[in-house]
Amino acid sequence: MQQVPVSLWTLVAGIVVTAISIWIGQNHTLMPVQASLQAPLVDGFFSVMFTIAIALFLVVEGTIVVFLIQFRRRPGDDTDGVSIEGNLPLEVFWTAIPTVIVLLLGIYSVDVFNRMGGFEPAGHPHSAAHVAHIPGSAIAATLSDTEATIAPTIGIGASPQTLNKPADLVVDVKGIQYAWIFNYPDSGITSGELHIPVGADVQLNLSAQDVIHSFWVPNFRLKQDALPGIPTELRFVATKPGTYPVVCAELCGGYHGSMRTQVIVHTPEEYNSWRTENQIAQQQNLNQVVAINPADLSKSEFLAPHTHDMGISAATLESLVISH
Repeated sequence: MQQVPVSLWTLVAGIVVTAISIWIGQNHTLMPVQASLQAPLVDGFFSVMFTIAIALFLVVEGTIVVFLIQFRRRPGDDTDGVSIEGNLPLEVFWTAIPTVIVLLLGIYSVDVFNRMGGFEPAGHPHSAAHVAHIPGSAIAATLSDTEATIAPTIGIGASPQTLNKPADLVVDVKGIQYAWIFNYPDSGITSGELHIPVGADVQLNLSAQDVIHSFWVPNFRLKQDALPGIPTELRFVATKPGTYPVVCAELCGGYHGSMRTQVIVHTPEEYNSWRTENQIAQQQNLNQVVAINPADLSKSEFLAPHTHDMGISAATLESLVISH
């Protein structure tokens, strides 16, 4: 019977490996739900890398299995193996192919980074409240909160399509041990959660009060460090209403694992309703604080808001105050 040429076996194996790699690389479920305009760009790049990784895995492991079977020691065979000193064409091949792959992936990643806006941040308007904490920015701190200050930034900025266009919504984000604080300069709202409307071009001005934190939203495929004294930026468009986790991805202390919050993507109507309700609520709280004179309060009344959070009942507090 005529033996099948090695070249034909290699061609068949290459076709099979390619088909399997492409199918797995394009149909995996490793990534969370896409919820931003930038997410498909990152997922496309990931799928390409995953496809290549699957192909390399199959080729390397498949070759090992074939060699284990083909060149196994037969019973009674005590002869030495064939002496092979090297194969220059093969060595050039397995050096050149990975080099080309790495170069192409590098070019692809730069293109994705640019389309996401990674090359855009250089100097952008930031609210005075955002830059006031930066060393040497005492002058900026004297500006009103509605005025803008140009501050150099790094991070993900406007995409080529939105270049030189102001963002629809700007939010100042501060990381502290161990929480995220979101301030909305246009409305004066301060929140522990990020609320944004779907489809809006959102710009986050990131800063840190103490140590390095990292603002990461897996569903948006975006992550940016918040650095003490150095403003950074994230600009994106959410595409799917819902609630998504926000995680600190930089070890920032003993309670780093609990530094979590969420971003809530509203429909435009829901977002306007949330903003109106919070503006009214914060104004009422401010009016209550201004209206109360601490000198008119008893010790128990003054301490009640604080002891309530500690689990101390009003009766217990009253008895403690009387005893002292």
